[in-house]
Amino acid sequence: MTASTLPGGLAPRPAAAPRGRILHTQTAAEIRMTLRNGEQLLLTLVIPLVLLIGLSKLPESVVSHSPAIDAVAPGILALSVMSTAFTGQAIATGFERRYGVLRLLGSTPLGRSGLLVAKTLGVLAVEAVQVVLVSAVAFTLGWHPQGNPIWALVLLVLGTAAFSAVGLLIAGTLRAEATLAVANAVYLLLLVVGGVVIPADRLPSALQPLVSALPSAALGQGLRDMLLHGQGLPLGAVGVLLVWAVVAGWATARTFRWS
Repeated sequence: MTASTLPGGLAPRPAAAPRGRILHTQTAAEIRMTLRNGEQLLLTLVIPLVLLIGLSKLPESVVSHSPAIDAVAPGILALSVMSTAFTGQAIATGFERRYGVLRLLGSTPLGRSGLLVAKTLGVLAVEAVQVVLVSAVAFTLGWHPQGNPIWALVLLVLGTAAFSAVGLLIAGTLRAEATLAVANAVYLLLLVVGGVVIPADRLPSALQPLVSALPSAALGQGLRDMLLHGQGLPLGAVGVLLVWAVVAGWATARTFRWS
């Protein structure tokens, strides 16, 4: 037996695992970290489901539609995307950057681009769980969505791109503690007056032009237009989300710090 072989004729092959396997492993790790984190679960699953159930009990005079669940469910889907792609990802990435995890993983065969891809796939996987759960509960409450669900999925993906870009921009430029504070503050602000659950046209007139330009309002109203009113793909909402995704993505690429 030579030094280069092992019992059974096996020989070591000191090389990195295939790229696809590395990416799959890191994506699975991102999903597990999200689903095992109590604060993340509160943000991504508990809060949207509690709001879905609670707001579905509102009278028609408040939501201007009966049953209320038809008007509420699209906004909660938008909120789910915002909670995962923006708030959850910003906080997790900010603390990974603080503790050197990003720099460490970026120096492995996974690489920085692979790490970003794995994070994106992890976000999409968690959002898929959210969409299934929110939809299941909404159907139980009597939801009757209209329109083409494929267009709704397209808008959800565009919303994910926009919110992910903004979340990574914050996580890559601010300190972890500042990222935590800013991400939570923005989440609460957009939840209340961002056009996610409450349509922009029902807010004070002075706020409507500003709110309508936000990705939260574009995603929330776009989903309501399709799933509540049965309209086609809302090009205005698509345009707003694309602008946010491109501009924030460009700014992130220019300013993101890995350590």
